[in-house]
Amino acid sequence: MNAVLHPGVMLVGEALVDEFAEQPVAGGAPLNVARSLAALGVPATLVSRLGVSQHLGPGTGASAADAGARLVLASLRRFGLDERGLQFDTAHATGRVSVVEEGGTHAFHIHPDAAWDHLDGAAARALLQARPPAVLYFGSLAQRAPASRAAIQALLQDARRLRCLRYLDLNLREGCMEPALVAGSLAQADWLKLNDPELLQVHQWFGSGPLDPLQPAPQLQPAVQALMRRFGVQRLILTRGAAGYACFGARGEVLAEGTGQQDLTLVDTVGAGDAFSAMTLAAHLRGLDIAHALHLANGYAAAICGQRGPIPDKDPFFQPWQQALAQAGVATA
Repeated sequence: MNAVLHPGVMLVGEALVDEFAEQPVAGGAPLNVARSLAALGVPATLVSRLGVSQHLGPGTGASAADAGARLVLASLRRFGLDERGLQFDTAHATGRVSVVEEGGTHAFHIHPDAAWDHLDGAAARALLQARPPAVLYFGSLAQRAPASRAAIQALLQDARRLRCLRYLDLNLREGCMEPALVAGSLAQADWLKLNDPELLQVHQWFGSGPLDPLQPAPQLQPAVQALMRRFGVQRLILTRGAAGYACFGARGEVLAEGTGQQDLTLVDTVGAGDAFSAMTLAAHLRGLDIAHALHLANGYAAAICGQRGPIPDKDPFFQPWQQALAQAGVATA
């Protein structure tokens, strides 16, 4: 299929409300990544499903959004994101996550049967085929329910035929810890991004022998190579917090690695992994090599950790990162 790819990212999955103790905020990994991409100058389209007031009939949309959906829509519009991928559901409310902070870490309770568990696959596929993106981003959580899992899997098959880069940000969470679900996602990924606990879990499911995901990157090569060969992954990006990051090529070879940020100002880590993915994709689409892209991603994720919540409230936060991308793009040209 010789489709013309557009220079942006389509992100499919959960858009929801993170209920912090002080206030609710719009969240969900695909939304977090989409907002950062938009702030960094990359066109992004979010495919998700939001709730509307249940007493209203079919055909209602943004004008009848429930309270959670209004938060999501306000944030989408602040960043100028494309709304064509949004779906509206009169039977299911916008998703919610209760966030509990414990000693600098966060525990999440993801409420069941949300609007994003009921994605309309036909609508999503029509949008993908009408305007194929350079990258299709997906995760595992949005596949916890049968309807959305089927919709996302069909969308990924279309993306393969259209030659879109399929980027899996694994994001293992409550509700998506099934080996079969994860295996199905890995088999659809061109690029895989995961953190060290996720690598350990995936290795326990699909690998053999002991594994310490914090050991030097070259020592991880045999396990990583076996995993990538099994599922046909072309690139694996591993984030390891203070231990830094590493990227492996299709044969398991180390393509890039770096240390963690030593001067990190930590407010919270919510959205750090999403920020890493966003900058990685933004830099890739600018034509940067993977080492430079991941160096920027590491710095950007650390900067997000110095802010409250998954995305900063102040636009000036993004300006140095926009400039860094622009300068890197000029140097690459």
